[in-house]
Amino acid sequence: MKKFSTQANGVTHDATFVGVDLAKNVFAVHAVDACGKPCLVRPHVRRDQLLNLLAQFPPCVIGMEACSGAHHLARTLLQFGHTPKLMAPKFVSPYRMQGPRGKNDANDAAAICEAVSRPNMRFVPIKSVDAQVTLTLHRVRSGFVEERTATINRLRGLMAEFGVVLPLKATTVRRQARAASEALPTWMRRAVDDMLSHISVLDERIDEYDAHIKQAATADVPSQRLMKLDGIGPITASALTASIGNGHDFKNGRQLAAWLGLVPGRVGSGGKTRLGRINKAGDRYLRTLLVMVARSLLSLAANKSDRLSRWALALQARVGYGKAVVAIAAKNARLAWAVLARG
Repeated sequence: MKKFSTQANGVTHDATFVGVDLAKNVFAVHAVDACGKPCLVRPHVRRDQLLNLLAQFPPCVIGMEACSGAHHLARTLLQFGHTPKLMAPKFVSPYRMQGPRGKNDANDAAAICEAVSRPNMRFVPIKSVDAQVTLTLHRVRSGFVEERTATINRLRGLMAEFGVVLPLKATTVRRQARAASEALPTWMRRAVDDMLSHISVLDERIDEYDAHIKQAATADVPSQRLMKLDGIGPITASALTASIGNGHDFKNGRQLAAWLGLVPGRVGSGGKTRLGRINKAGDRYLRTLLVMVARSLLSLAANKSDRLSRWALALQARVGYGKAVVAIAAKNARLAWAVLARG
């Protein structure tokens, strides 16, 4: 492997791999040469000094953990000619020589530098600005949905204290809560009106973000191809394309389903393999969307006669509803990979 040299503070450094421990204000940098010997160790580098320091290195591999701000920094390092590599933190921690008790910024940077040099390391693809903007819309919308659900549950719980028990269905709560609050004390009626007004505002915000996501998905060619699959709408399609891109980071659809945590855990010993529950690894948001799609497909399968519906109904009769939903979600993930990777 070619060895590079750079000049920093009057000292010549040979750098092949660089590990950067990301933080808010103070970063740690650990660089090694082609022989694996440390050539630059900086445990305290301020944010305003980081880019200047990394810009002094000639093109080399720079490893970082995939966390807040990592994709932006990786795109910046690409402009300097470097090769940034992002890794999941759980893959980096085994390379910390000091173990869990020796966790600090300097040791983490050394572990990142060691992990990025491993030939079999799994890396996180660097997201583009458009992909991050799309995922931002999804995260904000998801936060509004969670806040609306929490407000509805709070409304039901408070009214239950006064003997008014509302059903679980959100539309019924909106319709019955105001009428039922007429018999409640004055300040309780004021609280119910405020919560119902807040729910209405959240409904409007969610509808606006649904329209934004639908517009973005309609203008994106890969999302258009995904929306041709049964049950996959603009929200699921745009989230998949923004998260996995063209799917080339996965060898096949089974690997994508495993990354999403939709495959059972395997425990093997003595030539015997036992399958357990799904491992729930990967992106929880994508997994939730695919499971919701699977539930919708399974509920509509009884009125259809196509091959997928017949398979889903037979699977439900054999293994039960829950396992059938997960199996359908895993199958949709594999179909989505085929659409994105092979067109």
